[in-house]
Amino acid sequence: MDLATMRARLRKDLHDENSASYRWTDTVLDRHVARAVQELSLASPQEKTATLTATPGSRDLSVTSLSDRVSVEAVEYPTGKYPPFYVRFSLWKDTLTLLVEAAPSTAEQVKVYYGALHVLDASSSTLPTPWEDVVATGAGAYAALEWANYSVNRVNVGGDEVWRSYLAWGQERLAAFLTELARIGRRGAVRLRQMYAPVQPPVSQSTDWGP
Repeated sequence: MDLATMRARLRKDLHDENSASYRWTDTVLDRHVARAVQELSLASPQEKTATLTATPGSRDLSVTSLSDRVSVEAVEYPTGKYPPFYVRFSLWKDTLTLLVEAAPSTAEQVKVYYGALHVLDASSSTLPTPWEDVVATGAGAYAALEWANYSVNRVNVGGDEVWRSYLAWGQERLAAFLTELARIGRRGAVRLRQMYAPVQPPVSQSTDWGP
């Protein structure tokens, strides 16, 4: 799958395959595809990892290098342990703070598990195959609704009901798209929240005596 393939699929769904008189330009369809990809990414982002380097004496790390970041799901520190050693963290704008007792004393590595926007461009796609239809559904809905809104007060070759047909079709497709996003989002939420448990302090081996 690439952008041209997705665009061709959209034109077929929209019955807009006559290249001599396209109703939608490539640029317009690409914009609707990008919107659908972004909406899907917010529901279930692309899963990525990155290794950052801590500043000695500081619990703060910059996450500006995590391009198209949607969310941060887990932080592994220190790295290289088995099972992995996950810690609690906070995130404010582009600063991730390790909620650990002692700040890193050296330039240690910190592994970040995060969600990023999916990519669908001229040469590649990060969309899982089953989700390609979801994006096509959303992009088609946005295209139909935009065209219906644009043409409502304009003379149409196909008659006055053309815009109503696109409006109804677009609304049906949008409802299906939103339903799929909700389903995908719920499935992702359950899986991610079971991905790990933050490490807990070890049980004290000493006895605390009262006064």
